[in-house]
Amino acid sequence: MTSAGTILLIAGSYLFNIITALICINCLLSWFRPNPDNPIVRVIYGLTEPIMAPLRRFTTFGGMDFSGLAAILLIEFIIYPVYSWVVTLIF
Repeated sequence: MTSAGTILLIAGSYLFNIITALICINCLLSWFRPNPDNPIVRVIYGLTEPIMAPLRRFTTFGGMDFSGLAAILLIEFIIYPVYSWVVTLIF
C-alpha cells in the first residue's frame, strides 16, 4: 500500500472515531435535554441526526431509542471495514 493509501486509512479512522464520539455525546445529551438553540448542541445534532434519524424507524422499542447503538455498530462493523477494503483495493 502506498503512503497515500495509508494516509486515507488513518484519516478515515479518525473521521469514524469522531463521528462515533459525536453519536455518544448525542445519546448523552438526550438524557439531559439541553437547549436546542445552543450552537454546540446544534452542531452535534446537525452532524449526527442524518445518520441516526433513518435508524430510529427500526430501532425504537417500547420508548427506548437504540439508534445510537445501531449507528455505532453500523459504523464499526460495516462502514469502516468496507471503507478500509476499498482504500486497500484502490491503493
